[in-house]
Amino acid sequence: MKKTTTLLCASLSLSVAMAAPLASAKDMVISIWDGYMAPDVLEKFHKATGIEADKSLHATNEEIMGKVMASGGAGYDVLFVSSPFAEVLQQQGLLAAIDPAKVPNLKNLYPEAKALAYDAGNHYSVPYTWGTTGICYRADKLSQAPQSWNDLLKPSDAVKGKVTLLATDRWLLGAGFLANGWTVNESQPEHIKAVRDQLIETKKRILSFDDTTFYSKLASGETLMAHAWDGWCNYGTQANADIKFMVPKEGSDLWVDTMVVLKNSQNLDAAYQFVNFMLAKENHAWVAENILYKVPNQAAMEGLDKELLNQYPNLTTPPAELVRQELLRDVGGSTQKAYTRAVTEIMAAQ
Repeated sequence: MKKTTTLLCASLSLSVAMAAPLASAKDMVISIWDGYMAPDVLEKFHKATGIEADKSLHATNEEIMGKVMASGGAGYDVLFVSSPFAEVLQQQGLLAAIDPAKVPNLKNLYPEAKALAYDAGNHYSVPYTWGTTGICYRADKLSQAPQSWNDLLKPSDAVKGKVTLLATDRWLLGAGFLANGWTVNESQPEHIKAVRDQLIETKKRILSFDDTTFYSKLASGETLMAHAWDGWCNYGTQANADIKFMVPKEGSDLWVDTMVVLKNSQNLDAAYQFVNFMLAKENHAWVAENILYKVPNQAAMEGLDKELLNQYPNLTTPPAELVRQELLRDVGGSTQKAYTRAVTEIMAAQ
């Protein structure tokens, strides 16, 4: 999950005026998060295929969804979006079918990546990165490793004021849902309210809500435990080898970032060639090697340097174990609004 995003899987009946899609004289336009593919990949793609592409950056899923929903997808060819947003785009009839004959490198995907419930068979989306969420912690400063979401939500006196939680609603509320034995895609109002109330109490015992700098706080010793995405915990490990990652005993979520092709693309063949190019072993391996996220590409993962895997053990999580976590799904507009309202109330509470 590109973590500059906020995973708000709303109905996306957006009424605000959005910027027009990027105009391009090149063969196609790709919209992606900053730093999410190799800097020279478009140059390499052009050399390999003769196709020129423009890169348009979006900071959040919501930003690109607003533009695409407002324009019907005109002006874009390939999008990188998180899987619940791919679900919404498909429901709105905005996605082209993935033609396996034109994307032969689908063969590089793990079998588990071809059977994800939101799009089993990769009919309209291609997984690009995947991972889970858990606890990132200082193994050298805790008497024992954390075991449960409650180690974060009900921090002991020993770590009071030295804990951070993610602020993004799906993960903040998800930790509370899982701690209570509920689904990460919870929709029952009474469960949302109960977790809201619990997190208002938790807020009194933590340092902060932090989506972006938690790993540096761990490295400096300002915090001892952080609610964290697995890939971002690796940034902490990069700075301090005593920073470890674990998935709580209650389980966690499975997040997936995807590539999708717009139905209104005027360059469908070029778009399919780009998706296929990104699934090539060496191109997909760059993601794991440089942004330290797991990729669902068996050929790419099996070719990673053993030293890298030893340094970042969560990169070695087997797909069969990863997919045992609960897949984040689109929860619909009314539930998403309830999530947003609950998190707003948590942040406003004194």
